[in-house]
Amino acid sequence: MTYTNDLLDELNILLQFNLETTQEGIKIHKTAAPEAIAATARLFTKGLITQPDGGYLTDLGHIAAEHAHATHTILTPADEISLKPAAR
Repeated sequence: MTYTNDLLDELNILLQFNLETTQEGIKIHKTAAPEAIAATARLFTKGLITQPDGGYLTDLGHIAAEHAHATHTILTPADEISLKPAAR
């Protein structure tokens, strides 16, 4: 089993959500990359976000985003994490 490009695109969209608050969503504009637009629409169809162009995470979407963030953190080498700016 492998991650398809579509799944990777969806994971990258989930990584854009701030997990520290439920009051902050995202908006994928019509000028975004076609892959991002399509991935966002698929996340909406799967019930993970509230709007076809972003919006907020649903309860299931929040769980998926938590797992996406955790996987990214686990798989990112420590030296790359230390170079990233601190979260606000």
